[in-house]
Amino acid sequence: MIIKNSLDEVKKRESALKAINSIINKEGRNSLFDLTGLSGGFLAKQEDLNLLETYVGPAIFEEKLQELGIAHLSGEKVFPVNRTSSGILASILAIVKENSYVVHFLPEFPAHPSIPRSCKLIKGVNYLEFDNIEEFFIHDDTSLVVITGSTMDHKILDETEFKKIIDLAHLNDIPVLVDDASGARLRTAIYNQKKAIELGADLVVTSTDKLMLGPRGGLMSGKRELMDKIIDKAHQFGLEAQPPSVLAMVKGLEVYDENDLKNSILKKEELINIIKNSSDIFDELFEETPTGVMVSEESFKIAIDKNKINTNFSPKDICFLWSMILLKNEKIITIPAVSMPGASGTVRFDLAANDAKNLEIAILIEKINNSFNSLLKIVNNNSNRNSSSSSSNNNKNNEEIAKEKEIAKEILFS
Repeated sequence: MIIKNSLDEVKKRESALKAINSIINKEGRNSLFDLTGLSGGFLAKQEDLNLLETYVGPAIFEEKLQELGIAHLSGEKVFPVNRTSSGILASILAIVKENSYVVHFLPEFPAHPSIPRSCKLIKGVNYLEFDNIEEFFIHDDTSLVVITGSTMDHKILDETEFKKIIDLAHLNDIPVLVDDASGARLRTAIYNQKKAIELGADLVVTSTDKLMLGPRGGLMSGKRELMDKIIDKAHQFGLEAQPPSVLAMVKGLEVYDENDLKNSILKKEELINIIKNSSDIFDELFEETPTGVMVSEESFKIAIDKNKINTNFSPKDICFLWSMILLKNEKIITIPAVSMPGASGTVRFDLAANDAKNLEIAILIEKINNSFNSLLKIVNNNSNRNSSSSSSNNNKNNEEIAKEKEIAKEILFS
């Protein structure tokens, strides 16, 4: 493996940000296509910016955020936090008791790392997670049930299961927190599901940069009594969003239109049709998402095995490497290149992203093809090996493989 730990992921991210900076400085912002679906935005006028003082900003913008946030998420009170992870942390610190259980249900593993990591900060907490409703149960000493509405790879929780878990938690007088980072928009706009609070959840947190033009931040909503406890805890640890982010959240919510997500489906269908009529390996690799396509580590593993591709790279390394080639060679940003440590390695092309509006599908396919061919030249040993090679040739090939790993490291970290 090349990406071995969280420090390697940090170095990879630093390299990606350096590449983005270089591309924009040389060719301008319009040369870059952010297809992460997490691009967010900071919409503000000069008169808004003039009000961004430490105390004036909250007085002006947080009142408006209450109105827009409740309309977006439902609930009795909203609160802006630095990130969705900050809201999750504040909730667990405020609600979870020592030596109790936190039970988490999600549509598909893995869970976002912020949830188990936050639980580890409470003495003696036992963390349980499930992705099968038939196996799900709530321990007697549970102090919080967490539900993920939409996973990092946009796997959506069935609404019937959603409601069943909430009802079961409430039968045991246990509060329910919904991690609806992208789901607050994805579930409602694309799948016509109800908002988490409308389904009976006590608390919900969403990311204000996912599938909307808001800043990298989080917005919480829920029952007033619980929200007050969480707000108190958030302020103790500096987890609250600052005035510039609050302003950007307000502006993002003002322009949010679920029809923008719905319109991305037509572009997605065009892309999928081209993929299905291209190479077999592409058809095997790509999976449909609600607003685009993706290639996961598991898909790479299956394709490698099925096509008898001889490689010394792990599926995770291949995902990271492809994402960096897409960025540096084709000027397309996907999540693995810029993600925080512990995030999914899935390479996702989100056609609901704002930049997708300016990218023709034919050009996107060309960029995908070019980057994938470059990837194969590095990771596919079959292109360099001959089964009837002599021992000296095999030694040479080993040298080539070592050289390719150095090339991969340069792409990932330089």
